Amino acid sequence: MTTEPAFIEALRALVHHPAARGLNDDAAVIDFGGEALVLTHDMMVEGVHCLPTQDPADIAWKLVATNLSDLAAKGAEPVGVLLGHTLGEDDARFIEGLREVLDTYNVPLLGGDTVRSGGGARCWGLTALGRATHRPVPSRSGAQAGDALYLTGPVGAAMLGFEALRDGTPEPSAAYRRPLPRLAEGRALAPLVTAMMDVSDGLLLDASRLAKASGVTLAIESALVPVADPVRRAETMRWGDDYELLFTAPAAMALPVAAWRIGAVAPAGTSAITVDGSEPEQDSPLGYQH
Repeated sequence: MTTEPAFIEALRALVHHPAARGLNDDAAVIDFGGEALVLTHDMMVEGVHCLPTQDPADIAWKLVATNLSDLAAKGAEPVGVLLGHTLGEDDARFIEGLREVLDTYNVPLLGGDTVRSGGGARCWGLTALGRATHRPVPSRSGAQAGDALYLTGPVGAAMLGFEALRDGTPEPSAAYRRPLPRLAEGRALAPLVTAMMDVSDGLLLDASRLAKASGVTLAIESALVPVADPVRRAETMRWGDDYELLFTAPAAMALPVAAWRIGAVAPAGTSAITVDGSEPEQDSPLGYQH
């Protein structure tokens, strides 16, 4: 079976347009007239990205929110979405959740497609289109040695929410079920950052992606990382689904949004990231990969 990194690497041989940014970014960016159009597409699979018993309204919310989070990482303003939906039971609940999230973020549904599966796991896809609010549009590349490394909020709340939902316990699960894309923060930061992305697959894994795209090493101080559960700090830094913004900026710069400084950018070394001065242990993956 082909791994996710291997498949993406094979796809790069087909990428010739600069808008694709070498498949090294959260979204494609196309110059269109006097504007820059930002496009992204994410999918969800039943039993992988959501629990089989999960409320379809929450699935719809998360499908849209995760794509809007990619636009947030580009400082983009949403223009609309295209939906790919697998028909099934409780489609009315899916539509209700879709209405809620589209109304909350004032995003129009522009079209899409529907299919019916042969009884296997259902899947959903969404393409989000946005308008860049600043040029150049932020990317994962651009971080410079001497920059500071920031995070807009804590990681680990989604992990705790997933466990609560899976186990049927009364602890809060909204962070997992209905993440909140940092659109306003992304727009405010876009003129100031040297690199930016959202944290979807785990802080350590996504930090390594930003570091590799920028050709630097990110030195993370674990005690500075805001986490939902300090007892499980190491675990939360490898879990995904938090959708906070990870970005670099000049160390002396005053930021227009609340953010936690969690480390610094260093010249490229033998590892894309370090945690408390050491390369991460390889006893478990840095984050989530298919």
